[in-house]
Amino acid sequence: MKFLLPLLSFFMVHTTIFAQNIIADGAKLTLVADSFEFTEGPAVDKNGDVYFTDQPNDRIVKWNYKDNKVSDWMKPSGRSNGLYFDHQGNLISCADEKNELWKIDTEKSVTVLIDSYEGKLLGGPNDLWIDAQGGIYITDPYYERSWWKHTKEQIKERRVYYYIPKTQEIKIVTDSFINPNGIIGSADGTVLYIADIGDKKTYQYTIQKDGSLSGRKVFCEMGSDGMTIDNQGNVYLTGDGVTIFNKNGDKIQHIPVPEKWTANVTFGGPSQDILFITAMDAVYTLKMAVNGVR
Repeated sequence: MKFLLPLLSFFMVHTTIFAQNIIADGAKLTLVADSFEFTEGPAVDKNGDVYFTDQPNDRIVKWNYKDNKVSDWMKPSGRSNGLYFDHQGNLISCADEKNELWKIDTEKSVTVLIDSYEGKLLGGPNDLWIDAQGGIYITDPYYERSWWKHTKEQIKERRVYYYIPKTQEIKIVTDSFINPNGIIGSADGTVLYIADIGDKKTYQYTIQKDGSLSGRKVFCEMGSDGMTIDNQGNVYLTGDGVTIFNKNGDKIQHIPVPEKWTANVTFGGPSQDILFITAMDAVYTLKMAVNGVR
């Protein structure tokens, strides 16, 4: 499929008239590496390097922006899935091996932040977003894993939780989903987008000062495995390549990717103008005319 890259790049850049200022002029989808089993959970650090997961192989991999190379950063990794850096530079991980949420410091020491809710295992923390106060929103779908020792879900409801590190409190902020998955917040911290991949919809909420959510409404009629947002407020959803919606929920761009499934996406590089895409066994980059936001 890799021979299709030049054709896909041309099609991607030259067929959408409504979003010509999103992708950099002349940019081409670039394969970084394809030595993985299933890539997920990309997160950018303060230097612009991106960390992502290869969950079946139980590892976190680092993409170095300067030399455009990848290398194992942590193995084993608790079957890490979604990742996000907190404000102190710790890597927060949805550690799926035991349905936990981890904090991994720069020395790779692990602190378990969440191991259960009211004495029951979560369905399997999948993706997360961290607000300006350090509060962590966590999507909790249920995908039975071969490495689990348990075979039945202990919590029937598919929820999104909010974790407050200072008080170690975890609370339910919404639970009206079939299977919530991708999640991202707006740059100003007032809007939260949550994809219900099981219902093929993405919702938006108003974020309250205490972290609670209100004003649920359908953002677009498409679910997503992972998502990100740019400095124009455009929301990037994944699945069949990357599909971009403006802040009004209108589809404005589609980026084809050779693999049959695109799992997740973020912005990397020092200026956060490199779209970093995880897709099955491969990861790609694409130079953008917009920037990501932290």
